[in-house]
Amino acid sequence: MEIDSTPPSTDQLASLAHPNRLAIFRLLMRRFPAKVAAGDISAALSHKPNTTSAYLSNLRQAGLISQSRQGNSLLYCADLDGLRGMFDMLLTGCCQNRPDICMPGPVARLAQPTSERPLKVLFICTGNAARSIMAESLLNRLGEGRFQAYSAGTHPGTGPNTGPSPRVLSLLAEKGYDTSSLSSKTLATFSGPDAEKMDFIFTVCDHAANEECPAWPGQPMSAHWGMPDPLQVTGSEAVRSLALQQSYGLLKRRITAFAALPFDTLDRISLQHQSDAIGTLTSET
Repeated sequence: MEIDSTPPSTDQLASLAHPNRLAIFRLLMRRFPAKVAAGDISAALSHKPNTTSAYLSNLRQAGLISQSRQGNSLLYCADLDGLRGMFDMLLTGCCQNRPDICMPGPVARLAQPTSERPLKVLFICTGNAARSIMAESLLNRLGEGRFQAYSAGTHPGTGPNTGPSPRVLSLLAEKGYDTSSLSSKTLATFSGPDAEKMDFIFTVCDHAANEECPAWPGQPMSAHWGMPDPLQVTGSEAVRSLALQQSYGLLKRRITAFAALPFDTLDRISLQHQSDAIGTLTSET
């Protein structure tokens, strides 16, 4: 009997060589550690459901993603152990672990932010009208000068809907924020060669995380802090106002936790795990 001696990492490389399968894997990496429904993946990438299913099956067989079930939905998540195995094969088998070829140089820890050396943080959502605007305002206040926060949208509003939501501006003004400098901006504002270099980039909505983002100057750390869009809530004024207040409260909880991190004592792996964990905080936990 012939034994298949093909290394698993060869299958992984072959799986990622297909542009559509690579797009799915990149989407799941952007959403990691969250699990994403197959239907959401199809919609985000404009693939037919049966085609998406075939791509997902291939990536599972290659050990690059994992599958779980929630009710009637199949959920998918990037499998970091499988990805590390592929990297190990490339570094050890191909490069013989030569540090001058494959291994990155030492990465310094981030300095503890101060008013003299603030960390720069960009929050991204789709319209840059509510969640990212609130996050920008919250971190600039709660960070007490140790952070410089910005916000942008993958598809900020046009025409009469341009700019932050008046309801959001009203809420922030009621809480004592100066809203005069808040505006909706595109990602291009922060991705050009002359753009401000960010230390962190957080997506605060699933739609924005599903989309390809530009290559950011300075290689900032990133994490996904997804939450529903409060502006999409329908019903009475009381219901809509409650949704906005709840979104503000959740963002405040997450940003308070982020601002309290001991940046100077965490290596980048630990800091990444902490940032990911903050994105799973809810209003109740």
